[in-house]
Amino acid sequence: MKLYEKLSAISFLKKSYAFKFLFVAFIGIHIPLIGILLFVLFAKGDFSVAGLLVFSLVMTLIATGVTLWILKKLIQPIELASKALNDYKFKRTIVNLPVHFSDEAGLLLFNIHDSILESESFITEKQDLIYLLSHDLKTFAGNPKSLATLILETNPSDEVKELAQLICESSTEQYQYIQNFIQMLKEQDEMLQTSPDVKLVDLENIIQVVENQIFQSANAKRIQLVKKLDLKTLQLVINPELLTRVIYNLMSNAVKFSFFDSVIEIQSFQDEKGLHIKVIDKGVGFDSENSQKMFDKFTKMSRLGTSNESSTGIGLYLCRQIIEKNNGHLTATSEGKNKGATFTISF
Repeated sequence: MKLYEKLSAISFLKKSYAFKFLFVAFIGIHIPLIGILLFVLFAKGDFSVAGLLVFSLVMTLIATGVTLWILKKLIQPIELASKALNDYKFKRTIVNLPVHFSDEAGLLLFNIHDSILESESFITEKQDLIYLLSHDLKTFAGNPKSLATLILETNPSDEVKELAQLICESSTEQYQYIQNFIQMLKEQDEMLQTSPDVKLVDLENIIQVVENQIFQSANAKRIQLVKKLDLKTLQLVINPELLTRVIYNLMSNAVKFSFFDSVIEIQSFQDEKGLHIKVIDKGVGFDSENSQKMFDKFTKMSRLGTSNESSTGIGLYLCRQIIEKNNGHLTATSEGKNKGATFTISF
């Protein structure tokens, strides 16, 4: 940026980024000619045509190299603007850009800096508003349940009792839906705080932790968990806690949609395409044309598990968001209904 700042201090170059480039190119083009003239004027003794040609070639190469180097330095404002956008897009970090230049590049830096600040302010205000509304909605959702509970305590008639129970169930579902929505917002915030540093991830330990968490639900269906881990530790940029959350969601879903007395297999391996983690079940599966729809936010494909377990429709959406934010891919495949499903995390 120092070269750009020095050229911006020159009055006739101050307000035009294009003129800065043309000025540098003009000087660069004429350096060989100036060098040749000086060589002819001040060379001592006779000089040969071959000597003049060699000198001209050397001067041309030097001038071209210097000019290209200076032009590379001159595009630093554009590189800085691009880096600032990428840092905000992928890591949500705000870079303080220089905004006092008056040419086209300076205007670009100013607009990007201003847009990032406005975007951050809007996101923060929106999140605060959503959290506030969600908190209030939780209170409103709990009121009907409290009233219905009071009605049930008065030993009402069977008809009133049935209606009160329906109100309780509906209120509980609404409350859980709001809880899931708040959790989704929090997890999206966590995804934006990812670090680009490579970490050693203990995959074997993560899977053991997840296995302990889903043991009760898997045991209730007499489901066997089989581990085939060719890779037990991985070098990844993803936060281990986020990867744990993704694997838990995938394995929990596998249990939810598996039949009784079935097997769930989790694999890890490496091939020429990268590192892979697979969760394979023998459950209800899905039609191949729906392999992308299940990753939609609040997908309409959400359904009850094989023991009527509920589903929010946001889990897989968040899993894919987490993996993609960390330079990976999450895919789903199935041979059809009741033929099981395979979910693959690839880095």
